[in-house]
Amino acid sequence: MAQLDLVKLEQELKKRWPYRDIWFRKQNNTWDTYSNFIYTIQEFEVLLERIKESVETHNLNKKHFFYYAVNRWYNFWSACAVEQLFIELEGVDAAKNKKDRLVDFSIQGIKFDLKTSKFPKGFGRNLDYAKSHQERLIKWLYLNQSTGRRYHIENRLFLIVYSTNGDHYKLKAEISWLKTHIEDYVASFDPDNLKRPHITETKPAYSDIIWAIR
Repeated sequence: MAQLDLVKLEQELKKRWPYRDIWFRKQNNTWDTYSNFIYTIQEFEVLLERIKESVETHNLNKKHFFYYAVNRWYNFWSACAVEQLFIELEGVDAAKNKKDRLVDFSIQGIKFDLKTSKFPKGFGRNLDYAKSHQERLIKWLYLNQSTGRRYHIENRLFLIVYSTNGDHYKLKAEISWLKTHIEDYVASFDPDNLKRPHITETKPAYSDIIWAIR
């Protein structure tokens, strides 16, 4: 993927903010196919036009498909921006195989799949508990996120966004703000501080959490 204009992309991502943070249905192959245009569109207004076209072409529920598509678009381009922030830093190398869904980059030679996530309600504990029991949260994330065909037990690095006003999802668009957290993490990265999720003892995996709280 070509180098992204992160300032412009942040502006586009924030245009999604006026709408609710809601999904009306789980992701599925059919609707993924209907909305795969999200991978080639960065401008929000263009996205809205393509959503409208797809609704009319496939006779879809307008509201449900709108949120389905904008959520996929928002998460995808936020993830692309965050990944670029990492690989621009010294000590971080982009994955050599761009088609390898298990590796986004390596830090000091340690490979990671990056997951940017809202603080999960389903964890059932508050932020203070999660911060002091990071291994438990990491194991929960492994077991409860990306459980379909994207599931794996390789190394994962979690960037967890948390807003004190509850609008966690909005922080995924705060690219310039997230950059400072990523820079601080990479600058102080120590492999000895990585956590083990202990999903299986036969295949060790290493993980960590970067907290982005505001």
